[in-house]
Amino acid sequence: MRFAWIDLREVPRPQLQAVVDAAIHARMAGVVAADAELLGTLPPTVTRVLVPAGGGPVTTAAKKPGDKETKEAKEAKEAKGADKEAKSPVGTGGSPTGTGSGFDVLLRKFGTQDELDALAAEHRAGTGGAGGTPVSGFIDVRDDRTLQLSCAGAMVLPYTVIHFADPTKIPLEIVLAAAESAEGQLVTVVDGLEEAAIVFDVLERGSDGILFTPRSADEVFALARLLEATTPQLELSTLTVESIRHVGLGDRVCVDTCSHFEEDEGILVGSYSSGFVLCCSETHPLPYMPTRPFRVNAGALHSYTLGPDNRTSYLSEVGSGSALLAVGADGRTRRVVVGRAKLESRPLLEIRTHAEDGRLVSLTVQDDWHVRVLGPGGKVLNVTELRTGDELLGYLAADKRHVGLPIGEFCKEV
Repeated sequence: MRFAWIDLREVPRPQLQAVVDAAIHARMAGVVAADAELLGTLPPTVTRVLVPAGGGPVTTAAKKPGDKETKEAKEAKEAKGADKEAKSPVGTGGSPTGTGSGFDVLLRKFGTQDELDALAAEHRAGTGGAGGTPVSGFIDVRDDRTLQLSCAGAMVLPYTVIHFADPTKIPLEIVLAAAESAEGQLVTVVDGLEEAAIVFDVLERGSDGILFTPRSADEVFALARLLEATTPQLELSTLTVESIRHVGLGDRVCVDTCSHFEEDEGILVGSYSSGFVLCCSETHPLPYMPTRPFRVNAGALHSYTLGPDNRTSYLSEVGSGSALLAVGADGRTRRVVVGRAKLESRPLLEIRTHAEDGRLVSLTVQDDWHVRVLGPGGKVLNVTELRTGDELLGYLAADKRHVGLPIGEFCKEV
């Protein structure tokens, strides 16, 4: 499960309290700050990560009269107001409740093997803070030496936070590979939401977590949406062929993706937004041409196809950079990116089917033997060999559509 930590240390003062509230409301996994007192005001649902100034020891004792407040603590108090401050989870003497130290993870910087060894020893001994707070490490990767050190840190620390100085993701790939068997978690510093999305996809598994400094609460909520972005498990239906009909020349679309389809995968295509047929990818051998495991000969350009977020697109709208759902015969899905779409004039074939509830599902495809759809169990069926009574796999949508979005209105498609 991927996660995000919100770094408060560089958040603009006017936005600080809004960012803190957003992090809590959006259920961010952790909050990073340089002040234990500020972290002590956060609820126990958030992992409170303390970065001590200069990487030195942290004092968790109560403040003495006359001591100056840190900038973060002062700003948080001013933003919260006296009423919220009174509700803060702080016990007598200013010592936060929970771990008794006001933080859950102590994050120290390391840049040498000796510093890493000291951190690892401190973590094993449980001496990071009151109550044995876990000790983790932060490293700035700038060269091969620090890269190798980060790999070593990922193997021995509960959290290893890494800032990569260069924009290439090759160093991250190396750390991910080196730490494949590690019990700890890798957190990568990112400078924006776009980079966060990339970091989560590196080597398919991505970084376990990210450390992000938002400029506003809106960016926190946008990050939450990114973390929640998953593709659904679809409940596929069995469709029974009613008829096939040669309809003459028209324009059909081949969708070439940037991914390699599995043998039981394809994309969902249909003439009506209420029902789709699972069109097979070109992963199966053909006698007269090589396989194209990235391609689906999808159908006529008017057809709907299903993409992420329960949104449909016309095949005429699909192009380089579009995102679609690859769907397996068992209903599993994944997001795939389109590399190109090819529109060409070809003879067309209309396939009319019905679902168990009587719903009509229609598909118009190229009228050629090498175009295929999938049946129950992932059975590959050539469209020109379909007969009345044959069974196909499809998906029945519950909603009507307007500009690709689901909408609860009356709409009849014939």
